[in-house]
Amino acid sequence: MSPSSIGVFVSTETLTLCIGEHPPARLDKALARDVPEQASLSRTRLSRLIAEGRVRCNGAVVTDAKARVAEGDEIEITLEQAAEVETVAQEIPLDVVYEDAQLIVINKPAGMVVHPAPGSPDGTLVNALLHHCGDSLSGIGGEKRPGIVHRIDKETSGLLVVAKSDKAHHALAAQFEKHTAERAYLAVCHGVPDGSDPRLRGVKGASFEPGGVLKLTTQLGRHRTDRQKQAVSFDGGRHAVTRARVLEPFGDAAALIECRLETGRTHQIRVHMAHAGHALVGDPVYGGRRKAGKALSEGAAAAVNGFARQALHAAVLGFAHPDDGRMLRFEAPLPEDMQELLAALRA
Repeated sequence: MSPSSIGVFVSTETLTLCIGEHPPARLDKALARDVPEQASLSRTRLSRLIAEGRVRCNGAVVTDAKARVAEGDEIEITLEQAAEVETVAQEIPLDVVYEDAQLIVINKPAGMVVHPAPGSPDGTLVNALLHHCGDSLSGIGGEKRPGIVHRIDKETSGLLVVAKSDKAHHALAAQFEKHTAERAYLAVCHGVPDGSDPRLRGVKGASFEPGGVLKLTTQLGRHRTDRQKQAVSFDGGRHAVTRARVLEPFGDAAALIECRLETGRTHQIRVHMAHAGHALVGDPVYGGRRKAGKALSEGAAAAVNGFARQALHAAVLGFAHPDDGRMLRFEAPLPEDMQELLAALRA
């Protein structure tokens, strides 16, 4: 009997299966292999179910994820219906770009927090999604909630995909982890990243690829003194790669750039561009008090200096649909405030 032909009975509360031939030595690994895909149980959730005493092997409760199993062992997993979450559903307008039974793509406005947290207990994207999606949420990790696959900062606008089911959440998260999802951002930065700039070529971690694409390769981690910030490092932290391409220069004072992420770390584009000496216009955390240079007109300088947030927009998002693998790709136009900023720079 192979894993693909294992007899399975799934009810609303219990999942029963037999361990297939040549199983992994550990219970959690065997379950991760043999639990049917339609059950949408991640290895993390399976480990939690084992620890909670919800897994029986040949009738006996097993709470050790490392317990040995053998071919033919009968496994019974007790599941709970998706629990209602305490987060309140709120009727907040959403710009829905795409939606089906498995996922929803939102064009998030600047100023909206993605997930409730201390200081932002409500008014978030999750609060809005709980109201919008209602009973179409089938449960994420045992809770009836939207599955946040990736986030964008509060003051960053643009596209993000949210899962409605465990199956979609696992499949989408895997794409982001493997960096196969397409993400492109539009930003306005101070100065113009130029391969002929000797200063920029001397920045550690900076290099240029064909087409004048600036590649920034560093590690990112928590700032040593300000725990709310991220910082570039070369001896610790998480690997991070950003590519930036100039789309439109404004003299040598500013530029519209496209940034593509090879990895997805907190504040990655903002930290990397600041490290390169080209902080994003309006960035209150990483831009310092940098002001527009004298090369800009009075109106353009006023627009740059008065821009109220980091000029960053998640413009493109692409991924494979978790159900049938078809490629989906979405584009969100620049929001009004960034359009007005560009109009002032062009004038």
